[in-house]
Amino acid sequence: MADDGHRYTADLVWIGNHGDGTAHYERYGREYSVCMRGKPDLAGSADAAFRGEATRHNPEDLLLAAITGCHLLSYLALCARSRICVLAYSDHAEAVMETTPDGGGRFTSATLHPRVVIRDGAQRERALALHDKAHAHCFIASSCNFPIRHVATVEVADHGPVADALSGHAT
Repeated sequence: MADDGHRYTADLVWIGNHGDGTAHYERYGREYSVCMRGKPDLAGSADAAFRGEATRHNPEDLLLAAITGCHLLSYLALCARSRICVLAYSDHAEAVMETTPDGGGRFTSATLHPRVVIRDGAQRERALALHDKAHAHCFIASSCNFPIRHVATVEVADHGPVADALSGHAT
């Protein structure tokens, strides 16, 4: 049986018309709302560098969040299937976007820095290696046309700063 694919929908509404629409480039609002049935709305805007509101998520933030979130979920599934008990996971993800003189641009790279705490030290190397497989399984990473790297750290719960790692605080 062929996979028909998974379907996703999003409804976007521009809420940045402050009276004159886009009559003036400098004055129209970049705010929008994205609605997905049964989920909280997302308040979006352009990046502040592009006249957006810094307090709202921008498409660049959301792309990076999708990349790191997808890697997390792929990694946790692989660890669970491999009987590796992950106790904590955090990531500091970074991405680089370059603009072009004509006003366009593109992402050129993303780097994930996942920090994982596992229960069993004998599984550390396997847990580290599963990041490569998670990258290969990540639907979002597989859909991007720029390199996505990961620089992972795997710690064992009975070694190192476990209390900080479990609470999400890096030392």
